[in-house]
Amino acid sequence: MKIEVLADAEAAAREAARQIAHWARTCVAARGVFVMAVSGGKTPWQMLRALAQEDLPWANVHVAQVDERIAPAGDTQRNFTHLRKCLREQVPSANLHPMPVEAADLELAAARYAATLEQLAGSPAVLDLAHLGLGIDGHTASLVPDDAVLQVTDRDVALTGVYEGHRRMTLTYPILNRCRRILWLVTGAEKAGALARLRSGERSVPAGAIARDNAVVLADEAAAAVR
Repeated sequence: MKIEVLADAEAAAREAARQIAHWARTCVAARGVFVMAVSGGKTPWQMLRALAQEDLPWANVHVAQVDERIAPAGDTQRNFTHLRKCLREQVPSANLHPMPVEAADLELAAARYAATLEQLAGSPAVLDLAHLGLGIDGHTASLVPDDAVLQVTDRDVALTGVYEGHRRMTLTYPILNRCRRILWLVTGAEKAGALARLRSGERSVPAGAIARDNAVVLADEAAAAVR
């Protein structure tokens, strides 16, 4: 795992966009397509707005979700609401892949989303990049402490229990650990403790079970506790 420390959240977001753009161009040149999954959050929206300014072969870029709250379409707490706003001018609508959290049968919807990812990225699906965040409790995606979803090994997409008021749909360890590249974006002093545990490879927190070989962490000085 490589750690890069930037001055502040804005600088980290810009660097994340730069690295994603470089990897996207590399993947499209090699295989004709780039498939990434993104998480939500204030700094990630900065990252996506910066990414939207990059010169990319957007018609060959597919954007999926790492996780999503079970909430109605357009809900401000939905990650996809913000993701679409950031990228709708660049990414063709057919290349934006929202998690189907409005479905009546959520288990079936999760299986269908996994099938969509296989159509995009092979079987089993190998995403080119997953962007991950880090919670103060050490969660990433919607892989939260003590949830049964942490034990899922036979599905790429699963449902969680209630966490901070919502159930979630999330990518699971199997697909995340098959990704060609993991990009962590971690900002804010409140994340310093969790980042220290991630850096040390502590397996007692959910984030610690994510593969490290092809991972880079972009952190601001506050999260990295740089003085």
